[in-house]
Amino acid sequence: MATVMHDVKELVNHLPDDASIEDVQYHLYVLEKIRKGRDDISNGRHFTTEQAREHLSRWLKP
Repeated sequence: MATVMHDVKELVNHLPDDASIEDVQYHLYVLEKIRKGRDDISNGRHFTTEQAREHLSRWLKP
């Protein structure tokens, strides 16, 4: 698994030269959310599709 520093270096290398600080912050935010999601899945903290539909159906009913 890639380290955080590796991910940041890859990000910087792939952003255009005219990227703003806000662009970098946004991409770092997205990378962190992906990393957290993968960690949650690895540790069993997730819902099946059916469980997610059940939860959402409660919110979406008029």
